Amino acid sequence: MMNTERIGLIGVTLLLVVGGVATILAPTIVTGPGRAPAEASVTTTTTADGGLGSLFGLTLWGVTVLFGGTALLWTVLTYVFGSGYEPPSNEYGLEDVQVRIMTVDATAVVQETVDSVPDELTDVHVIAEKPIDVRGATVHVVPDDFACQAVRKGRAQEWARRALSTDREFVLYLDEDSIVESFDGLPDADVVQLREKPRRTGSSLSFLADVYRMGVQIEQRAFARLSIPLFAWGGGIAVRTEVEDTVTWDRETLVEDTAFVWTAFQDHDFDFALSAAVCRNEAPPSLYDLFQQRRRWSAGNLQTAKILPLRYELLTRVRNYTWGLSPIVMLVVVPLSALGASVGHSGAFLAASLGLALFTAFWFIRGVVYYGEDYHVWMLALPLAPLVTVVHALGTVLGILSPPEGFRVTTKVGSG
Repeated sequence: MMNTERIGLIGVTLLLVVGGVATILAPTIVTGPGRAPAEASVTTTTTADGGLGSLFGLTLWGVTVLFGGTALLWTVLTYVFGSGYEPPSNEYGLEDVQVRIMTVDATAVVQETVDSVPDELTDVHVIAEKPIDVRGATVHVVPDDFACQAVRKGRAQEWARRALSTDREFVLYLDEDSIVESFDGLPDADVVQLREKPRRTGSSLSFLADVYRMGVQIEQRAFARLSIPLFAWGGGIAVRTEVEDTVTWDRETLVEDTAFVWTAFQDHDFDFALSAAVCRNEAPPSLYDLFQQRRRWSAGNLQTAKILPLRYELLTRVRNYTWGLSPIVMLVVVPLSALGASVGHSGAFLAASLGLALFTAFWFIRGVVYYGEDYHVWMLALPLAPLVTVVHALGTVLGILSPPEGFRVTTKVGSG
């Protein structure tokens, strides 16, 4: 399924690494014979005598154009399709919502989430894999003998869909660590995505990667105007009950919420809304947890993309491949630039690279602004934006090169 991305990622990486090393250690090989050492040490060429330099230069231009195209697409989605989007007003109150909180057995973490749910939400259920004791909610344990196509979280959601009857208009799914910061009802839409603001739990670098992700993720405001939303986040998502029963969760995937939305919107004339309500889930507490989380997301999106119409499948795969390339390019081009090597040979390449660097900075700044004034101190971390980009995207690399075989739950910390 992912052979194309895997082969492409490995091939481009080898070309960039070999070309980069040769630029520093053996510039005459890169630029071809007959050039003065001083000139050869700082340039690559795209002429016929360039040899490796020609291929290296073309590869750099290729990935630069790919990144530029993806950034341009993001800009169009966010500021053209998403222009002027405002969350629709609520037409359903809290009495119209049943809450289902998904967990394995994280009692303390789940208790914090239950405690954060507004008191007016009286129909609250915890769906667990093992018995736990939680105040303020009815706990259900998924039977060991329950069988369906879905696995792990999706299996639990499918069991809950079948086992828990409700006359409420909506079912609101929350992850175990989704502290509800604001929620007072739902608009008249078939699928409503709650906003996300991950909170720091451990590694500052891991948290910064989520701040960066929030800057990129403002494109969600365009999803209501697309025929199929590009992804869905499971930390807080409300589904109209009849829509859930029509689509079901019964499919094997690593990204059950995105797979649900992709299936629903290509087969039915449903509508999507981005809510003003916010959930404060936990940022991964360590870089290892961050990498594994992103690994599952990227692998799951690529594996599930086959259910999409061709144009959306290509869009999803190209976006994931581009994210996978970003740390490779950053780890090659930045050291070359620091060592004084001009890897592009032209002002045009320098201008394009600078433009993409500004996009990276913008996404980070946009993420900090999204968090609000209480988090503006994190703007001081802006010089770390290149490193944050690498950290954010390394999990995507892992997902392409070595997809996980199963669903790994990200470690949760709680407040202690």
